[in-house]
Amino acid sequence: MDARPVGMFDSGVGGLSVLSHFQRMAPSERVIYFADTSYFPYGPRPAAEVRKRAFSIVGRLVRSDVKMVVVACNTASAAAIADLREAFAIPFVGMVPGVKPGALASRSGRVVILATPGTFDGALFSRVVEEFGNGVQIVTVPGSGLAELVEAGHVDCECARKAVREVLAAEVAGGADTVVLGCTHYHFLGATISAEFPGVTLVDTSEPVARRAVQVLRDMDLGAPVGVVGHLDVIVSGDRDAFRSTAERLGVKLTEKELA
Repeated sequence: MDARPVGMFDSGVGGLSVLSHFQRMAPSERVIYFADTSYFPYGPRPAAEVRKRAFSIVGRLVRSDVKMVVVACNTASAAAIADLREAFAIPFVGMVPGVKPGALASRSGRVVILATPGTFDGALFSRVVEEFGNGVQIVTVPGSGLAELVEAGHVDCECARKAVREVLAAEVAGGADTVVLGCTHYHFLGATISAEFPGVTLVDTSEPVARRAVQVLRDMDLGAPVGVVGHLDVIVSGDRDAFRSTAERLGVKLTEKELA
C-alpha cells in the first residue's frame, strides 16, 4: 500500500476525461492534476517543445512525491513518454491512439484517427498503426480547431457541430464508419460527433487508460491504503478561473480547495 499521490497532466481540460474515470475506479487515490493551460495547445507545437514542457511538469510532480504519472495527453505521450520513462524512476501510463479497437470495430474497413499533428508525428503512432492497423485502411485526420473549442467550453453549440462536420464529413461520406478520438479533449465532443454522424462508431481511450493506470498501481503494490478517502489537487499554469469555468461547462465541478 502506498498513500502517495498519483500525478496526471495535460495541456488543459482534456485530461479530465481520464481523471473522471480514474477517480471512479480508484476513489481512495490522491491525485495531483497539472493543467498546463499557459502552453495550450500542445498539438501544433514542435515535439521538442512539448517534450521540454513534459519534463518540467513531471519534475514538478515528482517534487510532490507522486508514485506514478499518467500522461493524459496524446500529443505529450507521443513526444515524451519514452524519454520520461528513461529519466524518472516511477511508472508512467500514457495515451496511445486506439488503432486496435478501431480496427476491430470497423465493418467497412476504413478507420479515421482524429488527432493533433503532434500525435501523428513520431514513432509511437507509426508503431501502433504498423502493429494493429493491418486489414483496415487507416486515415489520419487532424482535428483542426477542435481542442480549442473544448478548452473554451464550446461542445454543445452550433459552432462545435459545424467544426465537427467540416473535419469529418468528407471521410464519413467516403465510407469511414469508425472514428478514433486521438486527443483527450475530443472526448468532450463525443456526443456532438455521434449526433452529427449517428452511424459512426466512436473509440475513446480515456477509460481504458484510466483502467490501465489502476492496474499498474495494483500490479506494483502502489494502491492507496484501504479506507482512505481520495483527494484532488489541481495545478493550473494559466488562468485558474477560466479553467474552472470550462471544467464546469464540461460537467466537472472543482472546488476552491481543489484548485491549488
